[in-house]
Amino acid sequence: MSKHPLACAAALLIALCPFAAAAQQYPVKAVRFIIPFPPGGPTDIMGRMATDILSRATGQQFIPDNRGGAGGNIGAELCARAPADGYTLCMITAAQGVSPAIYKKMSYDPVKDLATVTLMASLPSLLTVHPALPVKNVRELLAIAKARPDSLSYASTGNGSSPHMLMEMFKFMTGVKMVHIPYKGQAPAVVDQISGQVQLAFNTAISVLPQVEARRLRAIAVSTLQRFPPMPDLPTVEEGGVKGFDGGSWQGVGAPAGTPPDIIRRLNTILVSELKAPAMREQMIKRGALVSANTPEEFSAFLKAEIAKWTRIAKAGNISID
Repeated sequence: MSKHPLACAAALLIALCPFAAAAQQYPVKAVRFIIPFPPGGPTDIMGRMATDILSRATGQQFIPDNRGGAGGNIGAELCARAPADGYTLCMITAAQGVSPAIYKKMSYDPVKDLATVTLMASLPSLLTVHPALPVKNVRELLAIAKARPDSLSYASTGNGSSPHMLMEMFKFMTGVKMVHIPYKGQAPAVVDQISGQVQLAFNTAISVLPQVEARRLRAIAVSTLQRFPPMPDLPTVEEGGVKGFDGGSWQGVGAPAGTPPDIIRRLNTILVSELKAPAMREQMIKRGALVSANTPEEFSAFLKAEIAKWTRIAKAGNISID
């Protein structure tokens, strides 16, 4: 004899209750928060901001755990392989948008193996030149680069890094040829640009703003479609004549795929509410970042679009890492 429909429904609700209760009570213990880059950089700054917000809102500790290496992939894979119970979270960054485009083999899939919580911020990059280079805007830079192919060199923080990929996109969209000089980090790259060893670079605004203000470097454009609020008179690369140019670094929060949706929603609600507060927006702008809080679904779609964009650029520039 079959059970009454109401009895079946009641049984289902009873079965689901422990899961709903767990999500409501979450977190009941400390949460590991993986930051896939070393201390001190933009990802570390944003990651610790996220842990502070979540710790204050929930009354539980969200503990930063810096796991740098392999362009952010070591920490991201640790997150992807962790139990999907809400007690391991991580930063998802622009590196996860670029890596599938340039690495021939990856041991995890950022789209399939990570759950998106929210995008936190976009970090515009400034296109800077050495003051001795006689250009004050993108059009003048293009004129020199087209007249003298491969005569200009640009710095990056390593193969496949955001500064490298932004310049590759610039080259792809304009047809210019320039020489890539990769460095092992932002500090040595900026030092050599200031000394004139290399002529230009894309670097996050937060990292080179002091050099621009001191006139050791000249900013000629910002990499995003929108102008950068602290430098309202600085045009975008698109305004300089490169139609559709839009790129930069970004930071978001993720979790292992399969983390209960109710937990993801709770984390999203806490972070988005705090990020959209006027005081937080001002704080982020001072750090060279723009608030980009969104829904888990919007962040997921954004990540897929980033991977598709950089895959096109990587193929055009024949960029790959074994």
